[in-house]
Amino acid sequence: MQTKDRSRHFIYTDWILIETQFDPDQLQSKETVFTIGNGYLGTRGSFEEGYPHSLPATFINGVYDDVPVVYTELVNCPDWLPLIVIVNGDRFRLDQGEILSYDRQLDLRQGLVIRALRWRSPSGNTIDISFERFASLADPHVLVLRCHLTPVDFDGFIEIQASINGYPENQGFNHWEGLDQGKTDQGIWLQRRTRHSRIELGMGAKVTILGAEASLQVNTAPGYPTLSTTFLAKTQQTVTVEKLVTVFTSREIDTPVSAAQEKLAHLPDYVTLQKANQQAWDKVWQQSDILIEGDSTAAFAVRYNVFQLLIAGARHDDRVSIPAKTLSGFGYRGHIFWDTEIFMLPLFIFTQPAIARNLLTYRWHTLPGARRKAAHYGYKGAMFAWESADTGDEVTPRWALGNDFYGEDVRIWCRDREIHINADIPYAAWNYWQTTGDDEWMQKCGAEIILDTAIFWASRVEFNPEHQQYEIRGVIGVDEYHELVHNNAFTNRMAQWHLEKAIAVYDWLVQKFPERARELEEKLQLTVQERTHWQDIINKILFLYDPSTQLIEQCEGFFQLEDINLADYEPRDRSMQPILGIEKINKYQVIKQPDILMLLYLMRESANFPYSEKALQANWDYYAPRTDITYGSSLGPAVHAILASDLGKSTEAYEVFLHALMVDLEDNRGNTSDGIHGASAGGIWQAVIFGFGGIQITENGPVANPHLPDGWTRLKFKLHWGDKWHDFDLRKGQIPQDITRQLEYLQLSLSPNPPSNEAGDRGQGAGGRGQGAGGRSDSSLSVSSSPIPNPQSPNIQGFIFDLDGVLTDTAELHYLAWKKLADEEGIPFNRQDNEALRGVSRRASLMLILGDRPYSEAQIQEMMERKNRYYVELIQNMTSKDLLPGAIAFLDELRQAGIKIGIGSASKNARTVIERLGIADKVDAIADGYSVQQPKPAPDLFLYSAKQLGLEPAQSVVVEDAAAGIEAALAAGMWAVGLGLVERVGAAHVVLPSLEGIKWADLRAKLSDIARQKHSGNSKQNL
Repeated sequence: MQTKDRSRHFIYTDWILIETQFDPDQLQSKETVFTIGNGYLGTRGSFEEGYPHSLPATFINGVYDDVPVVYTELVNCPDWLPLIVIVNGDRFRLDQGEILSYDRQLDLRQGLVIRALRWRSPSGNTIDISFERFASLADPHVLVLRCHLTPVDFDGFIEIQASINGYPENQGFNHWEGLDQGKTDQGIWLQRRTRHSRIELGMGAKVTILGAEASLQVNTAPGYPTLSTTFLAKTQQTVTVEKLVTVFTSREIDTPVSAAQEKLAHLPDYVTLQKANQQAWDKVWQQSDILIEGDSTAAFAVRYNVFQLLIAGARHDDRVSIPAKTLSGFGYRGHIFWDTEIFMLPLFIFTQPAIARNLLTYRWHTLPGARRKAAHYGYKGAMFAWESADTGDEVTPRWALGNDFYGEDVRIWCRDREIHINADIPYAAWNYWQTTGDDEWMQKCGAEIILDTAIFWASRVEFNPEHQQYEIRGVIGVDEYHELVHNNAFTNRMAQWHLEKAIAVYDWLVQKFPERARELEEKLQLTVQERTHWQDIINKILFLYDPSTQLIEQCEGFFQLEDINLADYEPRDRSMQPILGIEKINKYQVIKQPDILMLLYLMRESANFPYSEKALQANWDYYAPRTDITYGSSLGPAVHAILASDLGKSTEAYEVFLHALMVDLEDNRGNTSDGIHGASAGGIWQAVIFGFGGIQITENGPVANPHLPDGWTRLKFKLHWGDKWHDFDLRKGQIPQDITRQLEYLQLSLSPNPPSNEAGDRGQGAGGRGQGAGGRSDSSLSVSSSPIPNPQSPNIQGFIFDLDGVLTDTAELHYLAWKKLADEEGIPFNRQDNEALRGVSRRASLMLILGDRPYSEAQIQEMMERKNRYYVELIQNMTSKDLLPGAIAFLDELRQAGIKIGIGSASKNARTVIERLGIADKVDAIADGYSVQQPKPAPDLFLYSAKQLGLEPAQSVVVEDAAAGIEAALAAGMWAVGLGLVERVGAAHVVLPSLEGIKWADLRAKLSDIARQKHSGNSKQNL
């Protein structure tokens, strides 16, 4: 099933995002949305031919360089995309000529971006152009681009210019200096070096032309090596241009230019590279995929957010992490925050533990920078930077420079005061260890992180002799609207938790790895007195908590601040800080993002103090209404979704979940152009798994206590815990698939007249029905000798209707969609051919159309998505007028009689069709293509629908127009009513030409007659 967001011109399918129209006003945000990558690098979704005000960028993880004011930033690397197409002298670009059709897709299954369009040049030449590109997951140093060119109405000359742009900018600043460039037998190469960090880059490219006689020329303009060719193109003949690129830096190899040239010389063709890339993605998705059924938008958008994290996590480098904006934009200059450990890391811990290990090892490598920061502020141990880059030194800008020449610069205090990150990173390290059991990493890296940062807390706390308590004063908590507070509850409790775990890690280290314990004692000057001090802090740290109500005060004096009703400021399109001002907002009880609630969430998994159900309820009631959840911080909505779900507030949970889910796809904060909201993406994964899936970690592993949102019929995923995988297949209102099949077999085997599985019986029944009915098309009933669910007295309580050909003629729309696809592929297809597709799955239908024509799996998947897109476009225009004659009258009569009504359609678009037809209020349950794995003629779909209706199979009547549907109904042990030709649905108990003129009383009487006659031994009734 698909849904369309018209404002963004997006269609969401199961795996593919489709942009149906080019909107220049959304250029930069869409460049972020269509980002691809492989963990080594990320490339924004800019056009190969360029566009005014575009922000093209390729970021290689770990390649930083100095820049004024903001200290350092992730460098925009040379652009590998440029591919200029000149048609009979007119340069192809979307701001010139005329766009006749446009379609851009992001295929999450293989990290592939495809853009297909028809363009008419200013001179009047029409050409079909398509681009495909991916960053290979099989080989992180390989980038692949392909272009198909097909003249529509002309013969003429086409010129191609494929380049490497050595002059990329970070929004006006060029970090690269030229070293060398040249050509080889394979193509061109470029050598560059960053100005301050002195990181060297080597990039190579080669081009292959298929379908035309063409020779390549090399132009080595300084900083812009280019391969070009001109060829004669003929009408309706396709020419393909393949551009293969390799890239290395001196971070991973001493001679990046030679490495790029060597790899380029041995690259296979596009198809081979794409297959390897797809196989690599298949392995990743086998571990990290989340299947959601019943909610098409969530089904795609959850996968999209997971995808954006998967392409940002380094697989082969433990010296880098994931920036807040991943590798997709210039926002936050590529700096790394607590976002990675608290929000993004759980996805990797539970589905890609090797990447999780790399991300945490980055923090171990940056301990020297953390120690330098602690020493700078006069503290001991390690004090992690609020914003980190390559060395771990603090790179948070001291000042925010505004756009007002006469305005004052704003001091950024996070670098000095937001110190809870020093416990957040150990929290992540501890959870990684507890989940994976990776003792080797803990003794080598994790223990040093946890112990050295614990030493910092012991030097940072202050002892208040009057109250005999330790305090942490002068901080910013998770809520950044309040820039100078004392004893922030989140910070104090996390520091206390940290020290508790530091003692546990030290004791474990002494017992299991005594030599490493002695080594760290000496290196960190970790004495008995130090550990005793830790315990004293644990016992005496101040925590503002009322044990009678379990309400926690966010910081000293928070309850005395002026209260606020955020509803008074609606509607709004920005955060409360610019509305109230930086000074004024400090005086109000308004919160940027969950603070106390964030603490409760982090303590929730192990039920550590102060988490309890009572505490969650009390603090939710107080803090949730005061939190600027819509515009304060993108980190907040996912956390609220989890906690609201815990509290049984399913509607509110889903609403805030959607706000997080669509933050980039819908650009609902207006800043997607800066890059992907990485923390929100990680929070979405946690909201699905821990919130809606209800996953709790026990001593024996993860267990689920699901509370799926309304509409979600299935949630399937897997988690890695300990040394094995745990599979979860959670359904709403349905017993697990394997139990369903056992009960189905038991029910049918105990039936007085179980359906026969012998081919001979089926053949005899079919022959008898054909001779008796003779293909009649009048309004009388045709009765068969099919097995009777209850031969004594049918107690029918529900009807299950197929959609296509039963309630509406969507079969015609399916035909039109298949016809359009077949025409585009040059395959003969007519209405007679379409008859064979009735009741058949989308894939099986396509295979019937293709016959023995050779197509790759990728092409098959693309064609299925294309056909579905055509179909979805057609059903958008459906109304109640598209209901078939008699359908609405029969539905109304059934409802008046107290009969339950279900839909049993194999279509994934069933819900959309029902809404368009205006019959949603007449339907009690929907089983669609998302509900079960086995399609008709398996009985699963109808059994699922009956289960939703709360009925036994023998109490259910299925109305179908396809042979496969009738077979499924009979296999389910249900009554079957067939609509249409006897040759097609003659296996049903009753055959009708349509629902027009049918009365429930008449049909019930006929079914009762059939049951009585079956019981008396007469297998047929002639009417």
